Amino acid sequence: MIIQACLNGARQAEYHPALPLTPDAIAHDAAACVAAGAGELHIHPRGQDGRESLAPDVIDAAVLAVRRACPGTFVGVSTGAWIERDFDRTLACIAGWRELPDYASINFSEPGAPAVAERLLRMGIGVEAGLATVADAERLVSLGLGRRALRMLVEIAEQDEIEALSVAAGIRAVLARADLRRPLLLHGFDVTVWRFVEFCAKERLSTRIGLEDGCLLPDGTIAPGNAALVGAAVP
Repeated sequence: MIIQACLNGARQAEYHPALPLTPDAIAHDAAACVAAGAGELHIHPRGQDGRESLAPDVIDAAVLAVRRACPGTFVGVSTGAWIERDFDRTLACIAGWRELPDYASINFSEPGAPAVAERLLRMGIGVEAGLATVADAERLVSLGLGRRALRMLVEIAEQDEIEALSVAAGIRAVLARADLRRPLLLHGFDVTVWRFVEFCAKERLSTRIGLEDGCLLPDGTIAPGNAALVGAAVP
């Protein structure tokens, strides 16, 4: 079971005063999260304008800073289509990375997911297959990429707890029918964050926590930062 710290995601600076955006801030926060018990890190590097970017200089600077601050800790990035908003540019950016992350998440709801996965695999970067719906899981199975993935990232956006758990169960059922025996990391978002942390602890599944997914502690108060969220999630 792994607790992955998701430090910033697509959140805007005003979301939380401790949201890390620069390479130095991300690296400092990453080290605090590892000290609090995080086993892995997931980051969304930003350019000088504060916007998410897959540009080689942006990714290289952030990944290198985190590696120096957290030697030996797995670090991953997102490849979300919304970041570059152009499929060809996304592939070109990835091809230019020099400080390679250990893994990168791919949303299998996106049309370009197969090509992004192939590019990452050719570069020796692990694929974290992002599945938000049953249809995403079925697509992954149909593409035959599941067994080449580092793991399945089951990320549930539904805010109704019963609906959220039902979607998660449906995704896992598709993977089970296909006999995809890959590691699985499951997490919720905003309202459902702590429900899934509890569920994963009970089921001995990996999960993630951090300001990308929510800013509240289990008691409903606003967390001072990512390390406090990680500390509250560690068994």
